[in-house]
Amino acid sequence: MDIIKKLAEELHIKPSQAEAAVKLIDEGNTIPFIARYRKEVTGSLNDEVLRELDERLGYLRNLEERKEQVIGSIAEQEKLTPELERQIRDAQTLVAVEDLYRPYKPKRRTRAMIAKEKGLEPLADLISLQMTREPLMQSAAAYISEEKGVETAEEAIAGAMDIIAERISDNAQYRTYIRNITVNQGLLTSQARDEKEKSVYEMYYQYQEPVKKAAGHRILAINRGEKEKFLSVKVEAPEEQILRYLEKQTILRDNPYTTPVLKEAAKDSYERLIGPSIEREIRSELTEKAEEGAIKVFGKNLEQLLMQPPIAGRVVLGWDPAFRTGCKLAVVDSTGKVLDTVVIYPTAPQNRVAESKRILKEMIKKYGITLISVGNGTASRESEKIIVELLGEIKEPVQYVIVNEAGASVYSASKLATEEFPQFDVGQRSAVSIARRLQDPLAELVKIDPKSIGVGQYQHDMNQKRLGEALGGVVEDCVNRVGVDLNTASPALLEYVSGISKTLAKNIVAYREENGAFKNRRQLLKVAKLGPKAFEQCAGFMRITGGDEPLDGTSVHPESYEAAGKLLEKLGYTREELAKGGLAGIGRKIKDYGKMACEIGIGEITLRDIAAELEKPARDPRDEMPRPILRSDILEMKDLKPGMVLKGTVRNVIDFGAFVDIGVHQDGLVHISQMTDRYIKHPLEAVSVGDVVDVKVLAVDLEKKRISLTMKGIKDGN
Repeated sequence: MDIIKKLAEELHIKPSQAEAAVKLIDEGNTIPFIARYRKEVTGSLNDEVLRELDERLGYLRNLEERKEQVIGSIAEQEKLTPELERQIRDAQTLVAVEDLYRPYKPKRRTRAMIAKEKGLEPLADLISLQMTREPLMQSAAAYISEEKGVETAEEAIAGAMDIIAERISDNAQYRTYIRNITVNQGLLTSQARDEKEKSVYEMYYQYQEPVKKAAGHRILAINRGEKEKFLSVKVEAPEEQILRYLEKQTILRDNPYTTPVLKEAAKDSYERLIGPSIEREIRSELTEKAEEGAIKVFGKNLEQLLMQPPIAGRVVLGWDPAFRTGCKLAVVDSTGKVLDTVVIYPTAPQNRVAESKRILKEMIKKYGITLISVGNGTASRESEKIIVELLGEIKEPVQYVIVNEAGASVYSASKLATEEFPQFDVGQRSAVSIARRLQDPLAELVKIDPKSIGVGQYQHDMNQKRLGEALGGVVEDCVNRVGVDLNTASPALLEYVSGISKTLAKNIVAYREENGAFKNRRQLLKVAKLGPKAFEQCAGFMRITGGDEPLDGTSVHPESYEAAGKLLEKLGYTREELAKGGLAGIGRKIKDYGKMACEIGIGEITLRDIAAELEKPARDPRDEMPRPILRSDILEMKDLKPGMVLKGTVRNVIDFGAFVDIGVHQDGLVHISQMTDRYIKHPLEAVSVGDVVDVKVLAVDLEKKRISLTMKGIKDGN
């Protein structure tokens, strides 16, 4: 297989782009580095395409390696023919390779093997070729052998049928046909193990859906229901059609002695060997596809969450709500430094509201708090009521935000949090995390395992290694897209920078603590174990403000400093002017990018990137994202009425819709059918996590705490 050609076809890119990307990956370059600093070589392939290419490259190389192993194994058995070798080399999937290998693959001791040991293979050949011209019992009698354990003619025929059944099962052509027809015409069904037992899976107690139309989220739900022993699940294949096909393939002509036996062998082969195996394969493939879809949705949601714009320049009060143990508060200044922590008890059972308000008023005055970040967990609703009452009693302009606290408890109990705040308990650390994730979501959320952030569906049911790798890639792309401040970034943030491992991240911080702030990027080479290759990969993503080299405060890579210097000189600028905050309009001064690129010795794409960066140094792509809704009043679920139009924030996007926070503690669901007047395949075509949207209330179920919303038919906020 020509892997480069295959990658180009699958990803709809040029073979030259695929070849260049593969070469760069093989040389040890990271995806963010290739996407940002090797555009000239790859033709500007973005990080999403590059990650898909990297994944498919691994699969296709594994496929080719497996082909060689299979060919070698069959050759050792002296059973390899030119035609079989061609079929194996032409196979496009691992499943196809394994089908072809099946007849030659070492097996555990099977019924067919036992029959062969009893010398019944010639009888199986006789039946398969329909050569007998006498009653089969007479032919089988010749194989009776007390020594071999064949006591009757019936036993001989049964053994021969086992051999025939296994031969049918091992035929790659038959298996391909059966797999395809089962996928195209089969039904995925589920039934309750006990219909009287109540569960969240009741909609699947009598369920069936064509295999080829089964939606990913339903497959994952059914799998979970089966795992929890509420459901029995199976794939119903068009059995009659399959058996007719097998009979047609195995019965060459009508023979009254052998035809009934071959029919029975074909049926046994399907029911005992092929059917269960194909069902396992199909369910495994359905699950894999469902997981891939869920991982992609999780990744998109995570990306949107991480890329939410930071709320800079505010002193924030982080509020981790609770009942019995009290609400933990942490005051964090505009740089993320913790100024104070305290525990108050305004909620049940203590209800010390007056005391809590007094403490809050004192803290607001003392530290100049302008924003309160409240976690959305237990006692969040009760805490919000107290905050709104408080805001009505003070003159200071303070607002509040309900933030998704998913993962805060995981972080607060982690080794990382213990190292960062050894003097704090888990509640105080959680309050700090809740405050900081509003100030800089990316810098704070990278400290938490992405799987614990809570913007996916069925994440605990899927391949954890695959999920972890995919989400790690999303975090890596986000961190490198934004860039990091080399002199303030935490080890948790640094380890996601291109080319930086956990060890190097810790070494960078250790060097910084020992030697003071970095003055220039070249100092990175003095960090223990950080060599030229790691420097090449990471340098462009590290920012230094107020250092020796103004270009260090931009995303211009050190390898392009000479070219950037020439550009500045040609356009009449100095590096000192750049240090003052960017060179507005520099891009417009370049009349001919192609000519200028040749003059300074770089590619045109790189020149455009450099010019854009010099115009707005270290611009933050998060600034273009919607900002969170800051509140100063409260709305309760009982206040909602059908037809009300509200502004809300998308908290999570799933296969069948999106959950939107409209400020009543309980998120409302906008079903995919209520998102837009046009047809969409997936909610992500219409909304993303963090989007601020207008929604209309369709229905409110106070008992079940369900809110149905729509985004359709809303004009000018009405």
